[in-house]
Amino acid sequence: VQLQASGGGLVQAGGSLRLSCAASGRTFSTYDMGWFRQAPGAEREFVSRISRSGGMIYYADSVKGRFTISRDNAKNTVYLQMNSLKPEDTAVYYCAADRNYCSGYRCYDDNVYDYWGQGTEVTVSS
Repeated sequence: VQLQASGGGLVQAGGSLRLSCAASGRTFSTYDMGWFRQAPGAEREFVSRISRSGGMIYYADSVKGRFTISRDNAKNTVYLQMNSLKPEDTAVYYCAADRNYCSGYRCYDDNVYDYWGQGTEVTVSS
């Protein structure tokens, strides 16, 4: 599976962006998908995860209520709608695909993912 993230950019605090991650191949619907981010000088951190059917969704506390993950299996694409953006949301955002189901803390763990996209940069100005 090859993943291509897009939709990043420069936005003012309080604004919105929608990230997209397009996957190649015909097996997209057999993967859970996740979004992670890495700010300058920081470790990569979990943002959100959606199960292959879309029925299970997880968010980091820092984005809960502001970000919404969704997917369209017919288009092989996962989205991250980001509203009420804050300067601390500034980071490179990565999408990733996990062929396995998750449980417990593994639903938030970046080590479980099999494939990663190249990242798209989001900058939120104050």
